[in-house]
Amino acid sequence: MKTKRTIDLITMGCSKNLVDTEHLMRQFQECGFTLYHNPEATHGDIAIVNTCGFIGDAKEESINMILELSEQKERGELNEIYVMGCLSERYKEELQAEIPTVDKFYGKFDWPAMLQELNSQYQESLNNERVLTTPEHYAYIKISEGCDRKCAYCAIPIITGRHVSRPMEEILEEVRNLVAKGVKEFQIIAQELTYYGIDLYKQQMLPQLIEQMSEIPGVEWIRLHYAYPNHFPMDLLRVMRERPNVCNYIDIALQHISDSVLSRMQRHTTAKETIELLQAMRREVPGICIRTTLMVGFPGETEEDFEELMDFVRTTRFDRMGAFAYSEEEGTYAAEHYEDDIPEDVKQSRLDRLMELQERISAELCAEKIGRECRVIIDRQEGDYYIGRTEHDSPEVDCEVLIPANTPMASGSFHQVRITGADEYDLYAEVINA
Repeated sequence: MKTKRTIDLITMGCSKNLVDTEHLMRQFQECGFTLYHNPEATHGDIAIVNTCGFIGDAKEESINMILELSEQKERGELNEIYVMGCLSERYKEELQAEIPTVDKFYGKFDWPAMLQELNSQYQESLNNERVLTTPEHYAYIKISEGCDRKCAYCAIPIITGRHVSRPMEEILEEVRNLVAKGVKEFQIIAQELTYYGIDLYKQQMLPQLIEQMSEIPGVEWIRLHYAYPNHFPMDLLRVMRERPNVCNYIDIALQHISDSVLSRMQRHTTAKETIELLQAMRREVPGICIRTTLMVGFPGETEEDFEELMDFVRTTRFDRMGAFAYSEEEGTYAAEHYEDDIPEDVKQSRLDRLMELQERISAELCAEKIGRECRVIIDRQEGDYYIGRTEHDSPEVDCEVLIPANTPMASGSFHQVRITGADEYDLYAEVINA
């Protein structure tokens, strides 16, 4: 008979996975377990890994974590290991055969079975409750699951299934509950934000959702992640411009700019449409911060295609940009119809060149901010500095503002600062009003 013990939950991959872990933690909390999230060292009882299966590097990181825990179990330092999430959803049988030290593998949302395995019961009444693992002043809000887009390279729809929007009132109630617990900043996430509402309400409802969310007392900042350029809901720009607590920030994955590459990727957009959308964003929301993600080395990408991408980045001057090299994923259209014909060293060279260009652009954009005033939220203190962020900076992935710790400032507090210095990705500032 298994007793209530300690569980170490380890989250791999994206913030969407983090939200899943937080909801699962609430279930285990109700069942009397002692919980730790991403501990520096495991506590010896049970470890649960919420895996990522997006691209090769992410899958490798998840597998390495499972193997590391398996070694601890073999040394007698850990009693049980359970694995869930995207990687386990997709490769359950293979993982079971390859890593027998894991007690059981579960799919992405097979939580009731996992709880039952640990002599507990899933509580439907707790569906919208979670244990926050982030600092208490910010949280991620997932507004939908799955994706109806069928980009040629992406395995996410295979793993997560069709797009399913959460009811608007359910989301708003979650925000109200989190505000009551002290959360001030909300990162709105989904696999594809702009599709929100089409399944439930037969139309794109993201602008209406964000507008209603902005009206909730105590919501200081709302920031939008993972939009899609095709059929972008333009009224969202009005909401962003008119509502002071909707950050002038949009995370929109563009992947490429070459028409031939976009067509093979099945992105259903063109270079002209992409550029016009970016121009509209900057015209409708002055000072908007645009974050994007780009891919190099997609099958058939020529040197001319890549140079077009470089010119696009050079001209557009994205405020924030990430990039990765194409990784062939089983079951995708690209894996079944295209040869992965770009050598790995060429992919890496293109990735390095693209990120070196972005580093120079980022350094220039940061330097332009010296002397300006802005509002920051304080996340934490590190050594002699408080670490803050502007409305243009999402936690963990974007720039930070370093402020000398001369005057006590609480985590989650807002302050007006003046930028005094900059490097490639971070800013230095002094407080105007402590």
